[in-house]
Formats: sequence, C-alpha cells, structure tokens
Amino acid sequence: MRQFLKLLFRNRLAGLGAIVLGAIVLLVLVTPLLPLPDPNATATGDRFLRPFSAGHLLGTDHLGRDLLARLLYGTRLSLAVGLAAALIAATIGSAIGILAGYFGGRLDNVVMRGVDMLMAFPYILLALAIVAALGPGLLNALIAVAAVNIPFFARNIRGVTVGLAGREFVDAAKLAGMGSGRIVMVEILPNVLPTIVIAMSTTVGWMILETAGLSFLGLGSQPPQADLGSMLGEARAALISAPHTSVVPGVMIFLIVMSVNLLGDGIRDALDPRLKSGALSRPRATTAVDRKGPVPETPQQGLLDLQELQTQFHVGERIYRAVGGVSLHVKPGECLGIIGESGSGKSVTALSVMGLVASPPGVVTGGAVKYDGEDLLSADYKSLRRKRGENVAYIFQDPLATLHPLYRVGDQLAEAIRVHHRVSDAEAKRRGLELLRSVRIPNPESRMRNYPHEMSGGMRQRVGIAMALANDPDVIIADEPTTALDVTVQAQILSMLDDLRRERGLAIVFITHDFGVVAQLCDRVAVMYAGRIVEEGMTREVLEHPLHPYTSRLIACVPELGGGRRKLEAIPGLPPPVDKLPPGCAFAPRCPKAQPECQKGEIALFTKEERAVRCLYPEETFLEEEMADARLAGE
Repeated sequence: MRQFLKLLFRNRLAGLGAIVLGAIVLLVLVTPLLPLPDPNATATGDRFLRPFSAGHLLGTDHLGRDLLARLLYGTRLSLAVGLAAALIAATIGSAIGILAGYFGGRLDNVVMRGVDMLMAFPYILLALAIVAALGPGLLNALIAVAAVNIPFFARNIRGVTVGLAGREFVDAAKLAGMGSGRIVMVEILPNVLPTIVIAMSTTVGWMILETAGLSFLGLGSQPPQADLGSMLGEARAALISAPHTSVVPGVMIFLIVMSVNLLGDGIRDALDPRLKSGALSRPRATTAVDRKGPVPETPQQGLLDLQELQTQFHVGERIYRAVGGVSLHVKPGECLGIIGESGSGKSVTALSVMGLVASPPGVVTGGAVKYDGEDLLSADYKSLRRKRGENVAYIFQDPLATLHPLYRVGDQLAEAIRVHHRVSDAEAKRRGLELLRSVRIPNPESRMRNYPHEMSGGMRQRVGIAMALANDPDVIIADEPTTALDVTVQAQILSMLDDLRRERGLAIVFITHDFGVVAQLCDRVAVMYAGRIVEEGMTREVLEHPLHPYTSRLIACVPELGGGRRKLEAIPGLPPPVDKLPPGCAFAPRCPKAQPECQKGEIALFTKEERAVRCLYPEETFLEEEMADARLAGE
C-alpha cells in the first residue's frame, strides 16, 4: 500500500485529484453532523439571497432553500449514485467480458456482436431511451447509466481475458483437472482485476456527469430531492438574475469530475508494473547528469574516452549501480571489444556515451565522456543531438525493433541523412543507395522499397550498419549486432565491419559476450563484471594469458572444434544484483581463488603498460609488489 501511494503521488496531478476528492468525500460524510438547515425547507421570502448572506453562506435558490445544505446533500447523493453505477457496470460488464474471452467460439461471437450493437448508439441517447421506458426517477437514472457503460467494461475485459486464456498457467490449471469456474475465479479474475479497477477509476467521473445530465433534464432526481444535476436544472431559469444558483452546483460538478479523472489516471499508472521501473515516465531527451564529484582531469587517450563513468538507475528507494566507474578509450582505426555476461553493464556503458539511457530512472552520477576533447556529459542537448549519428553512431542488436515498421528502408536511410545535411530528396536517396551497396546488399534498388519485415535478419542488420554509416561518423558503437544471426551471416557481418574500419579509419566499440568474435575483430578487449572493468589488454595477450579468474573462466567456457573430447566448463553461481553489490571484489563469491581479503575493501585496477587487472590473486605474475601491498591493506 505504501508503494502504491508513493507511485500514485509521483504524478502531481493525480495527487491533487486525490486531495480534492478526499476533501469532498470527507465533507459529505460529515454533512449529517454539521449544523445545517433542512435542505428541503422553503422560505419564499428569502428567495435568491446572495452568497455570504446572514445564515446562508452560499445564498438561497428560487424557493429560498439554503444552497450550502442542498449542495452538500446533493453531492452526497450524486457521488453515491455514480459509484453505485460504476460498481454495477463493472460487475456485469466484467463478467460478460471474462466469460466471452475465456470460452470464445460461438458464445464470444454472439455476446460481442450484441455489445457492438449497444456501443453503436451514443451513450446519452441510449440512457434517455432506457429512462423513457422505465420512467423518470433517480433509481431508473442509475440503472440507465450503469446499463450504457456495461459494453465498455465488457469489451475491455474481454480483450484482456483473450490474452490470458491461452497462457501457460491456464493450460497447466486445465491439465491439473481444475474446472472452468474455478479457473475463471482463481486464475483469470485476479489477473484482470487491476484492469477492472483502472476502468472503474477512469469512468466513474463520467457516470456522475451522465447522471447529472439526466437529472438536469428532469429524468433523474425528482423534487424535492436534490442532486447536482437537478440543482442545475432548477437554476437555469435564473441564470442571468441569480447566477450563483447555477455556479455553486456547476463548480462542484467540475471539481468532482476533474478530481476523479485525475485520480483515475494516477491509479491506472500506479497499478501498471512498468511504472515501478520508470518505463511509463516521460523520458528526457538526454540522460540526466548529476555528478557527485569533480569532473576527471585525466588527459584524453583516444578519440573517444570514458573516464570513471558511473551510471545508476534510481527506482524508488533502490539504486542500481549499472556502471560503477568505467574508464575506456578507443583510437581512430581501432576496434575495442567489451565482453562480459548479460547484466554486466556493457550496453548501459555504451548508451551512456551519447546520453541515450532513459531518464527516469537512469542518471549519470560521475565521470566524464570525452569526444575529441569535449566532455559530452556537459554538452547541451542541441550539441549532443548534432553529434548523434554524425560523429558517434550506433548499431543495435535487434534492427527489427529499431527500424520503423511502417516506413520503407530507403525512406529511413534518406531521413537519417537529411537530419544532419541539407540535401534534396533525390540526393538523399542516391546516398542511401550507395550505402546499401557499401554494405553488400544485393539488388539495392529494389531493397530501397522494402519494409523491414520483408527482409531477413542479416539484411536488416546490414541496413542498420548502413544507417550508422550514413553520415560518415568517426566512432561506431556496435551493441551485440551479430547475436541473433546464424554463423555464416555473422562471419559476413564481422568481415564487412572490419573492412569498413580499415577503409574509413573508423573507431569501433564492439559489445559482445563471445570471445570468438573478439578474437576475429578486436585489437583490444575490456572484460566487464558487475558494472566494472576487471581486465583490459591487447586481444591476443588477454586470450593467451588471462589474468583475472573471471576472464579465464569465460575463455574456458568457449567450445573448441577439433580439440578432442573435453569437459564443457561453466561458471558457478550468478552475477550479483547491482543494487546489492558485495564489498570488495564482486566476483569473489564465484571465484575459486578468492581469499578473505578479497571481500574486505575496494579492489584497485592494477595497470602496467597496456594490461590492467582488478584482482589481488591474478592467474599469472603481475605487479606482485603492488598487489602484495593491497592484500596487506585489506587484512
């Protein structure tokens, strides 16, 4: 409940709606205890008294009745009717939707066609027809409002139920011998209940408004009983001479409906599990930067230089340290490989370079990212947007998710060029055609007219590479671009990237979890674990003489062909959650060489020439004196 309220009040408008509605509900609940006059007592001598008159705070109506008393009792009645109508509509409509969605077939067709027929009529006209058939009265108005909203609930809940009816847990329940009724109550209903609550919270305001509309027309509450709609209807004749009689109930209707709708939006978001990760929050154009310490002044070593970069995800009270002080550099014409298990922080590091980590919840909390001497974390959005694609480009893992499904490949390539260069449509398409040829796509003229779904995975990946090359960038960050491809296509893509690097002098940062790819393409390699670099060096040196036990275990996990029978290695355990990192070395719980001092304090990154390792007990002799001092300090 505490988490729900926190998520609810994260939306300030929803919080405002909750406060206003709460105040109104509290006021109407204590209304019988307040020293108010009888709301139905007439006094024709006190007709149309102005607000703040003696004994009448809000004045009187055309019969001299106290407006404050009638307002509070009328609000009490309108809220009760609106809530009752919402409960009735939600109960009946949800039951219809669940049964139609679960059983499907002929029942679904018959029921939903009837729902479609009802939804074809405007709500208010259908409500008027029902009241005309039943006769005027508040109860009949409630029935009419509930009836016209049943199709809304039925259609929405039916859509959710159809998706749940084919899920594995429902099939498992059927195999376990559970009956349909029990499956609906135990498996389906708990999963659709949040949707029902959301639908109720977002429609109860309109039900109050619809009830008020019927009462305004004289078909709802009947004299002398007051609700907000009937008060407006009685006051319309005196709109010019005594406007306060219309303003008072009108303002109350406005406050109730607006606060209910704002609160309903907040409840909808708070019940959505994606909000807990910040996924439903409106993202910033760039990653938020909140550096806790000074900007590093280390001299730049390459064209792109990451210096003690720290990126975190703030989700509620939890802080996920996805990147915990990464220092890397890549020079023109060089390929740097970043390797590690899933969740080690590779992709977040890459996205942090150009401010592409979603904020909220992502925040860069330290370090610097320098491109050609400029700190990108300090750059304004206009400058950063200009460098995206033109100076630093990305090749993403899944081109089907990054290419727009509704636009042709040629149009998307042309758009990528026109964003950065003022060229004609014909020139942009000509350049796009050249790009497709440069990435060795056969028959590029016809491929320009293809949609992404009409191409194979390898061809889509080539299109992604072509888009990355569209503006002749200096740096390309490739985030596992060959993971989903078969071995033959993967080899072709890697060969093509290597050729492009040599032809254009590109600096490539290649993210992968495959040491075979690293050996084929990369000049240097950095090994990441739990958001930190644990080893770095020339690719050949790291592969032949790994220093960190984690690197050694990763290499041992790579299967070899033609080497005879051998045991397939595996790393025991799982990477630690980055919101609860253990003290000292994060790999220590899984490391066969771990000692007590490994878990007592920060482990430094020991550096010698072009090799670096973050370990007190490396696989081979490396900076023995410095490591011995560090071990003594830990003890």
